[in-house]
Amino acid sequence: MSGLRSWIVRRLLLGAAQTAAVVLLVFALTEALPGDAAVALAGDQPDPQRIAALREAMDLDRPAHERLADWAAGLSHGDFGTSLASGRPVTTYITDGFGPTLLLAVLTVALLVPLGVGLGVLAARHEGRIVDRLVSSVTLGAYAVPEFAFGMLLVTVFALRLGWLPPTAVGHGSDLLAHPAALVLPVLVLLSRPVCSLARLVRAGMIDALASPYVAHARRYGVPGRRVRYGHALPNALAPAGQQLARTVDWLLCGVIVVEALYVIPGLGTVLMNAVAERDVPVVQGLAVVFGVTTVVLNLGADLVARRFAPRSEVAA
Repeated sequence: MSGLRSWIVRRLLLGAAQTAAVVLLVFALTEALPGDAAVALAGDQPDPQRIAALREAMDLDRPAHERLADWAAGLSHGDFGTSLASGRPVTTYITDGFGPTLLLAVLTVALLVPLGVGLGVLAARHEGRIVDRLVSSVTLGAYAVPEFAFGMLLVTVFALRLGWLPPTAVGHGSDLLAHPAALVLPVLVLLSRPVCSLARLVRAGMIDALASPYVAHARRYGVPGRRVRYGHALPNALAPAGQQLARTVDWLLCGVIVVEALYVIPGLGTVLMNAVAERDVPVVQGLAVVFGVTTVVLNLGADLVARRFAPRSEVAA
């Protein structure tokens, strides 16, 4: 137990260092972009005097390292800073965008787990037969389709030609749960690739587990086939699948920019895209912290799950 605690502490410290590095890199890249928030607010025909006044009002005339130090000092007591574009606290941008993104993530994962695990187990049970070849071919083909192309295809077929679903979430605001039809197409796009990778991982893990000595030993003792598959083989197949699921949840929560932009969903991806366009550095930095912490926590949880389901496997510290 003490070894596990020290491993968790090391991972958390490493994650904190990685998050700090990401924030520094994001700040440097945003500063390197042409123009700044004052230029973005000045419009298409900027007046140099107005730009200078805006820059002074936003403290953009101060050295970059001083602005970064002030922001980091506020972050130490939970203050993410203030938006340069609107003057609103950065936390309001994060909380407003988190709801739609979380809703998409929850719906996607709720469908992803049974579909991915079910397809993987089905393919493994019929290894080498028509069902296995069909599942493998469909998942490989679906994974090869880019998200944007698949999203446009769904909009063309189900929204424009058939008229069954709305093409975007425009007009629904952030209360998407009250308009479930607007969620169908984005969730299908978000499912398309993760379900393929999860199914293939579960299939490979199940085949390896079913061929292992401990499964053969259980069969020699007369353990029923169903218990062998789901009580012995599946938990070990879920260890790498759990890590893949954590990466998928991380991707879903950290701003699926393509899908949110395509279906005009006001989530974290849209907030990030707008902040970069407006050179709103505090909002970009706040999102970088949120995304970094989310990644660290989810990957730590995935490694703990892998240790729980497959204690024989080594998890990299």
